[in-house]
Amino acid sequence: MINSFERAVEYARSVLDGSVPAPKYVKKQCAEFLRIVDDDTKYTIDFKRAKLIDKLTSLMIMPKGLAAGKTVNEASTGFQRLFYLVPLCIVYKEDPKRRRYEKALLEIARKNAKTFMIAVLFLLLFLLEPKFSKFFSVAPDGKLSREVYTAIKEIIRSSPALRDHFKVKRDEIICTARENTYTPLAYSNDRLDGKLPSAYLIDEAGALPNGYAIEAMASGQLTILNKLGFVISTKYPKIDNPFEAEVEYAKNVLDGIQEDETLFALLYEPDETKGWETDDTILYHANPLSVDVPQIFEDLKKKRQRAIAMKSRRENFLCKHCNIIYQGQGTESYVAVEDLRQGKVEHIDWNGRTAYLGLDLAMTEDNCAAVFVAENEADGGLDVLAYGYIPEDRIEEKSANEKLDYYALIEDGCCHACGDRIISYGYIEEHVRTVGSQMNVAGFGFDRYNCISTADKLENPADGSEGWQGTIVEQKSFVLHPAVKYVSELVAQGRLHYENNLMLEINFANARCTYDSNMNRYISKKKSAGKVDIVAALINAVFVYLQSNEAPSDWGVQL
Repeated sequence: MINSFERAVEYARSVLDGSVPAPKYVKKQCAEFLRIVDDDTKYTIDFKRAKLIDKLTSLMIMPKGLAAGKTVNEASTGFQRLFYLVPLCIVYKEDPKRRRYEKALLEIARKNAKTFMIAVLFLLLFLLEPKFSKFFSVAPDGKLSREVYTAIKEIIRSSPALRDHFKVKRDEIICTARENTYTPLAYSNDRLDGKLPSAYLIDEAGALPNGYAIEAMASGQLTILNKLGFVISTKYPKIDNPFEAEVEYAKNVLDGIQEDETLFALLYEPDETKGWETDDTILYHANPLSVDVPQIFEDLKKKRQRAIAMKSRRENFLCKHCNIIYQGQGTESYVAVEDLRQGKVEHIDWNGRTAYLGLDLAMTEDNCAAVFVAENEADGGLDVLAYGYIPEDRIEEKSANEKLDYYALIEDGCCHACGDRIISYGYIEEHVRTVGSQMNVAGFGFDRYNCISTADKLENPADGSEGWQGTIVEQKSFVLHPAVKYVSELVAQGRLHYENNLMLEINFANARCTYDSNMNRYISKKKSAGKVDIVAALINAVFVYLQSNEAPSDWGVQL
């Protein structure tokens, strides 16, 4: 029988010394694990439970795959042992019956046995948790949710030592020895409340429309002593999904920005996303199982070759096998979100800055945007302050239709609701004047469509104060190309700076660009994957900035 604790420690040390390739956030979690192993005043390892886990996994038989017929204890790799042991065996020194971790996050590429790993964990919980415990899994649909159910059932039926202690029913699995039950659930907007899960799984969280399932399961655990939740997923093409929010929070915890001692996270996403065509490290970072199983690595390399040769295969390969967000084909994605996030900063001081404003005012029932830009003195790039606006009485409707949580965006301050069923241009005018009052607004750019009245009010305020100089930005490819090109270059260099703004990131993720017959590049609203109002407003602001600082004086049409 293999000592899983020793193997988990060996894996963590190998990750830190570089002999096992792993991304930086996995290294940080391994360092935290080893800190507890070596010496910690608050937490310790429950070695009795660790040994019991070894005994139980020695009774579980692998039902299929390359290791079929072996015990789970024999077949488990280093990262799997770490994931089994840490959430279940790290306890408080002063209260050894109380576990440290309440949530375990696993970001991992497809075909790395994540569903099987959760099945093993549920089987361990069946046998280790108090009597009458209830376990649930939630996935975007019923078929996905039953994947864990099927994996548990297959292990039970392949393991003679387990068969007599479980009753497998159509919609649940019962451990007769402990009277604990597991039930798979499909996602629903209103049927997940009222559960009392000792442990839960949110599977393929990146495909969920919002964070309701995670919150509903977690809120049902308020009275549970050793509550535990697992949230697992691969990357998905869109960044506006609840799993990305969980990953971002976990990164802040591991970076020490956010304090949360109850979260355990293994984030297998590559540190570098460029050069995926040839860089084997990217494959290892996203696929930890491939480090120990050469057949998997060879298969990944074949898939990579097909993705290089066939653009239609690229999105699936990069998202599902490399954990890299790839934003579609047909038209070209404007910028990579990973590049954009290089410019994210904690704080930008706008007081007294020379700034330029860009506006994108759509029809009164649709989204609008305003973006301020100012030159960054440190690196010569641009600082960005962006706001979106939506009609207040259409928040629910737009959230459902666009599969985007506008309530959360409004709470974060990057989106403003105004008007009723139609947007209030008056609110936008007052808001940009208020925000701009702390700066020296040297000019603003706008599309003539739907914006002439607002532009006139910004140039000639009713209160008699000094107005801002407006410039009509013709929405033609040869006019917009320099600004579109300049923004993409700044993003690639990490020199487009902004404070936390999910709406800006979503708009960039949605943006698709194309070329005219003269190879002028422009953003295509019709071909983009969603709203891009902030990107359009940013391009208008950058147009005016370039006109004032670099470009010839005959750019644009002066109002």
